[in-house]
Amino acid sequence: MTIAIDNRGSGKHLLNEAEGKCSAGSQMRERGRDALLQVGGPVDDKADAARLDISKHPCFNPAVKGQFGRVHLPVAPKCNIKCNFCNRKYDCVNESRPGVTSSVLTPPQAVLYLRQVLAKEPRITVVGIAGPGDPFANPEETMETLRLIRAEFPEIILCLASNGLAIGPYIPELAALKVSHVTITVNGVNSKVVEKVYSWVRDGNVVYRGRQAAELLHSRQMAAISALKAHGITVKINTIVIPGVNDRHVEKVAARMQGLGADLLNCMAMFPNVDTPFAHIPEPSKQQIAEIRAKAEKYLPQMRHCTRCRADAVGLLGEDKSGEFRGCLSACASTPALPPEERPYVAVATMEGVLVNQHLGEANRFQIYAPQGEGFVLVDERPAPQAGGGGLQRWLSVSRVLNDCRALLVSALGDSPREILEKAGLKPVAMSGFIEEGLKAVFNGGNLDAMKGRRVPCSKGVCSGSGGECGG
Repeated sequence: MTIAIDNRGSGKHLLNEAEGKCSAGSQMRERGRDALLQVGGPVDDKADAARLDISKHPCFNPAVKGQFGRVHLPVAPKCNIKCNFCNRKYDCVNESRPGVTSSVLTPPQAVLYLRQVLAKEPRITVVGIAGPGDPFANPEETMETLRLIRAEFPEIILCLASNGLAIGPYIPELAALKVSHVTITVNGVNSKVVEKVYSWVRDGNVVYRGRQAAELLHSRQMAAISALKAHGITVKINTIVIPGVNDRHVEKVAARMQGLGADLLNCMAMFPNVDTPFAHIPEPSKQQIAEIRAKAEKYLPQMRHCTRCRADAVGLLGEDKSGEFRGCLSACASTPALPPEERPYVAVATMEGVLVNQHLGEANRFQIYAPQGEGFVLVDERPAPQAGGGGLQRWLSVSRVLNDCRALLVSALGDSPREILEKAGLKPVAMSGFIEEGLKAVFNGGNLDAMKGRRVPCSKGVCSGSGGECGG
């Protein structure tokens, strides 16, 4: 065997940092991973808490709207409800409304984009995720983006806008990540009203319609708002005012939201969009909105400076720079994962450090190897993310832990983790045999197909220890 052991690199994992100018050729470099790894638990450092000045959120504090700005990161393209007024197909540079973006970013691309935005517009104090779908119809992408940003930008304000259907399970971690502001869109508190607003609601793989959809959405929203307040998060309610549908119902919404402890109400005039069921309904007048706000204000403070932000909005509320940053956004969206030549290591799932003999789903640690002379050196050993919390989240966590590895040698894995790891730039190699042979094939360009091991389709998410069906 020509595999040596070197512990000098132990614990000093590398996280790739995208740097440089906003161009399609942005160069990728490596930086310390330590800050990212500590975000696994609550962020309770008193110094960090003192630096997080939430008064600098221009949407919640109109006094600073001309001083501080926000950037929305479009990382959530999927939606789990169908509003009868929403059409996300159309986007033009002069269009400012929720649900539209010129590009969609992955979590690493979102961090790259944020770096460039902050370099050019230092008045940005808030990072938000508001679509173009719903953040929690895309929970893995949303939570990964928040983790990465909190690790690198401990002082930035984090906020979200959601329909509230699927946010519930993520609220404890949102609080731990110091997401300080959440907006929930509530268009009614009576099922007879709510069912008129939505064509369908999707919960997991089940689609609900009519009264059943309305009742499900309503119950989830009420529970979410209560939980957000229980975790100390500031809650804004958006209510889309739809003439003839819920315009006479808004006061009841305000009263109910007050009872749940919401902090602010934003009554937004519906904008009729082509090719939607509500395309024929006219936009409510400014006078109508003013009258509705006056009634609702008996229960909750009113937001009167909303600018109907795009999912990729950036800049001050009254000085949006989405058009100016469009090229930067597009360039970041086309930035590929770190190429193999810039990933110095190979990870191995092994029981004893000699053979590649562990299924991805049963691995509790990974050995990390680098080339050295004519052989290879063991530079680190990293714990594998624990099972649970959903398979997708686990495989995203694996890709993050092995961010500096070009390949992962395992005895077998399923199609779902394979797809996720490959998308992250990490090549899974299912093989059997000696670790050294696998390392030679990866680093020296050998025939990986000749080393193929079992490919087991897994779906359960927990491994029995046998290498059989276990989610990996």
